[in-house]
Amino acid sequence: QAEEELKAAWSQQAGQLREMGRRERLLRSDVQRAGEQLESFKTRVMQVCSPSAAGSTGKSVTEQQVIEKVRQISDENQQSHEREKSLQKELSSRLAKEREVSGNIEVFKNSLQKLQ
Repeated sequence: QAEEELKAAWSQQAGQLREMGRRERLLRSDVQRAGEQLESFKTRVMQVCSPSAAGSTGKSVTEQQVIEKVRQISDENQQSHEREKSLQKELSSRLAKEREVSGNIEVFKNSLQKLQ
């Protein structure tokens, strides 16, 4: 009976080991697929950001290159927003001055008409 119990336990352990091996193979496959997807994504990002830097050389794009390019685009975007704000302020200031000048012209016209 002890031998039967050992065989059953052995069989159960062997089944668990096979299942663990199967899961490990699936996980390795998933990790490999995720790595391939990451490489593809990095290459696509670089192709969009800088077509001459990716794809044409056939080299793998490093994460650092992607990070630097995204950071550069982010900085350029921030500068554009700041420039836009500056231009909006300048435009508002010029419009205010134009309204003031127009108002002064109206006052001058009215004064001139009264004098005539």
